[in-house]
Amino acid sequence: MSMTKRQKAQATTVAAIFIGGLLVDQLVKIWVKTHMTLHESIRITDWFYITFIENNGMAFGMQFFDKFFLTGFRILATIAVAWYIVKLIRRGVGWGYLVCLAFIMAGAAGNIIDCVFYGLIFNDPGYGGVAHFVPFGEGYSSWFYGRVVDMFSFPLCEWDWPSWVPFIGGSHYVFFSYIFNVADACISCGVIALLLFFRKTLATELDAQPAAKECTDSKESPHED
Repeated sequence: MSMTKRQKAQATTVAAIFIGGLLVDQLVKIWVKTHMTLHESIRITDWFYITFIENNGMAFGMQFFDKFFLTGFRILATIAVAWYIVKLIRRGVGWGYLVCLAFIMAGAAGNIIDCVFYGLIFNDPGYGGVAHFVPFGEGYSSWFYGRVVDMFSFPLCEWDWPSWVPFIGGSHYVFFSYIFNVADACISCGVIALLLFFRKTLATELDAQPAAKECTDSKESPHED
């Protein structure tokens, strides 16, 4: 079945967002990893820093599952989103919904590359050193166990809690202390945009799945008189 002009334009847009997001994410990560030492921080403004850290977990440095399971889940999720986008384009879904999914897919793929390949192509420079490329397979880890590179820090405001505050009195607090990367931003922006602007479309898509299944079941098992 040939694609219409609109479908071709949507497919091209999704591919451009995916490739563009992936390239920007990887270029920033590689520059940071090959020019900065671990935990080094560059001040851009009082509320924006480039701070180089690495993590084994999910977005914003959180970690809940084994690394191999997490990477495998990311790969399957990215494939599922790609398959879903193809179905949506064929069905003629609107542009905005597709753009959000394209950003989510680009972000997921960006962090997958770190996990799958970085352990094979970068050395471990140790404390105070700057990483560099090594022959494939001679890096600091094995397949699927590379560390994700994060760098964007936005400490929007910070303060010291008064000593009389229970449990946290006297401690220093930084509002939004998470450090993240371009891939995390793509995923977060895509999800937030879906929830803010495409809730009806999302709800319709979720409701359509059981409805489609019921329709299929009724065709396979017709009522007898």
